[in-house]
Order: sequence, then C-alpha cells, then structure tokens
Amino acid sequence: MGRELDRRVPERALSRIRLTYRLDDGREREIAVPPGVTVFDAASWNGIAVDSTCGGHGTCRKCGVRIAAGAAPPTSLDGRAYSPDRLRDGWRLACRAVAQEDLTVEVPPLTTRPKASTVGVGRQVILRPAVQKRYVELVEPTLKDQRSDLERLLDAIDDLEPAAGLAVLRRLGPVLREADWKVTAVIVDETLIDVEPGDTTGTAYGIAFDLGTTTVVATLLDLTAGTPVAAASRLNAQQPFGADVITRISATMMDASAASRLRDLAHETLADLAAEVCAEGGVAPGHVYEIALAGNATMTQLALGLDPEPLGVAPFIPSARAIPSLHAADLGVRVHPEARAAMFPALGAYVGGDIVAGLLASGMDRDRRVRLFIDVGTNCEIVLGSAAGLTATAAPAGPAFEGAAIRCGMRAAEGAVETVRLTPDTVELGVIGDTEPRGLCGSGLVDAVAELLRTGLLDASGRLATPDEAPAALAPRLTEVNGERVFVLRGDVYLSQRDVRELQFAKAAIATGWSLLLDETGTDVADVAQVLLAGSFGSYLSPANAVRIGLVPPLALPRIVSAGNVAGEGAKLALLSLRERTGADALLQEVRYVELSDRPDFNDLFITRLAFP
Repeated sequence: MGRELDRRVPERALSRIRLTYRLDDGREREIAVPPGVTVFDAASWNGIAVDSTCGGHGTCRKCGVRIAAGAAPPTSLDGRAYSPDRLRDGWRLACRAVAQEDLTVEVPPLTTRPKASTVGVGRQVILRPAVQKRYVELVEPTLKDQRSDLERLLDAIDDLEPAAGLAVLRRLGPVLREADWKVTAVIVDETLIDVEPGDTTGTAYGIAFDLGTTTVVATLLDLTAGTPVAAASRLNAQQPFGADVITRISATMMDASAASRLRDLAHETLADLAAEVCAEGGVAPGHVYEIALAGNATMTQLALGLDPEPLGVAPFIPSARAIPSLHAADLGVRVHPEARAAMFPALGAYVGGDIVAGLLASGMDRDRRVRLFIDVGTNCEIVLGSAAGLTATAAPAGPAFEGAAIRCGMRAAEGAVETVRLTPDTVELGVIGDTEPRGLCGSGLVDAVAELLRTGLLDASGRLATPDEAPAALAPRLTEVNGERVFVLRGDVYLSQRDVRELQFAKAAIATGWSLLLDETGTDVADVAQVLLAGSFGSYLSPANAVRIGLVPPLALPRIVSAGNVAGEGAKLALLSLRERTGADALLQEVRYVELSDRPDFNDLFITRLAFP
C-alpha cells in the first residue's frame, strides 16, 4: 500500500531524469521524472498506455516493455517472466523497472482495435426518439402582435410545451431575425435546447456508448431514419489502473487522486470516440443532440466522478441505481453544448446498466420462455427469465477470460490464439491477424481445455496427462516449464497446469451462479429454452466447448446462442425509442436480485462445479 500512496510523480523534485517512450504508432513521448519512479507509473500518470491487467501490482506479468537505451537491472520477477535471451535484449516488466537514469522505452501495442458492430438493434422498434425537430415559419412581430420571441415560437409548436433555458434564450432573438423567422426548434425530452436557421429537420443524431471495463464502443445513429451511420471502438483508457473493476476501485482507495484521473480517462475515451464516429459519418458534432450510455456500476460511477469505494466493500452499495438526466458535457463528450445524456439504471453494484441494456435488447422482459442470460467476464452477470419474472445474480469469475492470471494469456489482440483444434498428430490454431501466436486469449483458453478434455489429455479433475499417457505425436508437447507441467501449443505459447486451475475456478463460479438461480426459482435445467451468451467474449465463445467444460448448462447446441454486444444494442434502443427507455427504468422494479454469498450451499456447490463434466 505504501508504494501505491506515492504513485503520482511529484511536480517538483531536486533532480530529474528523462524517460523517452517509443510508441507503437511511431510517436515518441519524453517525460521528466525523479529517479526511483517505475516505468509503469511514469507512463500511467502521463497518459501512456502500457498493457496491464493488475494495475501495476506485479501479478499479471503483462506490462512488458523493452529498454532500448539506458539500464534497468532485471528483477527476480523479470527472470520468471522472460527467457535469458529476452532479458539480454532489454525486456522488462514496466511495473518493476525502476528508472535511475535516462531511459528509452519501447512500448509494444496495447492491443489491436476491436471491431465494432455496425448492425442495427436487431428487432423492430417504433421510432420515437427523445430528440424532436420542428420546422416553423413565424409571423414577424408588430405593434399589434407583441408576443415575445419565445411565446411566438411555442405557439407555433403548440402540441409541445418544452421548457427553455438561458442558453437557448440568448440565441433565440438573433437566430429568428437572421433567418427571416424561418427556423427549426430542437427539443430533447421536453426541453428546447436550440433554434437553428432554416429547415434542419433531416439532421438529428445521437451516439450510443457501451462503456465496458476493457473496450468502449460508440455508434452514431441517424435519429430521423433510425439507422446506424458509423461505429468505432477502442480500449478503455483506464486500463493502466487494472483490467477489472476491483483493481480500479482499489486504486481509488489507495490514492486519493486516482478517482479524478479515472474519471478524466473515461471522458477522454468517450470524447475521442464521439469525434471519431462524427468524422467517419460526416456529421457535425453540433448535430448530435443526445447520447446514451450503458456501463456497469463501477464504470458509470467512475465516469460521473462518484466515489466507487462503497461498491468494493460489503454490503456493496452504489451511489444511485437510477441516474438523473445529464448533459453530454458532464461526461466530457463534445457534441452540441446542450446535448443530453441518458444513462441506464443499475440493478445493483455488480449487475449494472450494461446488463439492463442487454435485457432490453434481448427482449428478456417480454419473453415468457425460460431463458438464461450470461454475460461472461471477470464479473459474470447472470439473469434467469421466465413467465414468473426476472431473477439476477453476479458471479466473481475472475480475470482468466481476459487473459489475466494465465501464463501465456493476453487480450483478444493480433497474435492471440482464439481457436484450438487437436488432431491425432498435430495442433491446429486460429490466430487473430493470421500471424505467429503471441499468447492465448479467453476463447482460445476455453478451446484448448475443451480439446484436451475431448482427447483425454486432461481428466475430469483437471490434471494434465504425462507424456507416457499421450499419443506419440502429441507426447513431446507435454513437458515442464519452471517445474510445472504444460501443453505446448506452438513455440513459446503453452497452456500450464495452473492455467487449467484458473479456468476451473472461473467456470465453477459461473456454473454455480446459474445453478443457484435455477434452484432459487424452482426451475429444472431441462426447461431452459435458450442460453444467451452476451458481451464481447461471449460472442466468440464456442457453444460446444462451453458445454464441454461445464460453463453453461448441458443443452442441445441450438439452444445456446451468441447475443453479441447487447449492451450497445440496448443503448441504441434508448436513443431510438422513449418507450424502450421507459422499459429500462421499469426493470428496476421487475428484477429480483439474489446475493450468492447469502446462500449457505454456495461453497459446496462451487467445489462440486470445479470438476469438468
């Protein structure tokens, strides 16, 4: 904790050294810091993204950088992370590389930019956005007609009774007279936010954000046509503070300034994406009148500048479940100055607005069939829906699916193994970017374990076979690294015995979650009509392998489907339809939350679920 409290680089110091960071896009950043600061801390506090899933605590071993000039002696942790050749080449863990002299640091790519879906919301909705535009041609005032400018405008749109603030009143008079009294009134949720010269009724846009812990996705929508115009995504700039919400909450508890920094990083990510989709779509930012944002409770509170600490300690209480209407500027999004922001309500500390958005998009609130909604991730949210209603819980799966805590784990980036297939004499790998493999991402981890189970190289307890127990062609792949049994996939990329255990813990937490929900509601697993795998990870997970490792119920494969980015789809719905937005608010009262830790049988069932089927 002591090191964490002193992580911010002081503005004044008796002596300074220079760190030059070479970024993967060819740029260089030079930073002056006092001696004794780690390469990771200096980068984090100056907006340079270094890959990390533990927030610089030295546990994930993902923050590798290359010291191209200067000296940073390797630590014992570096020795466990890198081969002697890599150490001689200058590779170090940034969180352990203490700068005592000028250094030049090469920073590898954090990740490739994930692809953003550009499809529509996937189901029919009645187009009724909160944003409305009315073109009117007003009669000029006379001595006989001395109505105020505002009265004259409101009388022309008498079916609406919008309120008007000071900002629009300041514009109203000049615009009316310059436009010869022919103007378009812009109304958002019963508030007059602007008056534009001429007829601009065909230009009304909104941006839907999925504010994920790892990835943030933005979709620009034409609100007059109900269609997407452009989409973009990028890593959440908060990544240097940790891969999961617990690590980020911990950062704010150990450093009073971390919360404001995390807020600013969230705003930076949202603002950059808004600018990108507007540029790609050829839309002036001033014509974006509303944004909608779906995120988990921690991401939402950090973006709003609310203290996240109560979310991280029992009894896990959010500042508010429903967030009142805001301005987009409150979230750092630079669009129309008076643009509004709608945020999805949270069901609780660990079932947030992203899940509410997902339930809305998937129609769980309207379906009488028995369906399981599973958002697979570090914190796995599970919702069981039926004619009797909706019941939700959260399962602490841990970061294995994000590649953390896995020896050769990495995010779904170029070089990540995403699919694995074993044949009697070889291993077939699917690698993102069709390059040489650099590591194993979540879907590749599930595939690898499932294939080892299928071929008998892994037993139900999770024990890897010995070379003597394997087919001759595959036996050389079963070897040891640092005294631990591993299965080599290719080159330096392998699956270790410890990796298998990490996956067992993750899948057991999730399986315990849905099992207890079924028990809580008196539902038989055979009655489940559909399992929806949500989130970016769920979209790439093989249903067959999810069943094989016991992650999801043992159902016929057609019943297990990828729901895609339903949080983002729900945010689109909120922009396109006030009725759908009202439905999201209603879910606060309709969903019953079950706290797993309150169940006395949780631990026993968790232990049972550790074994593979």
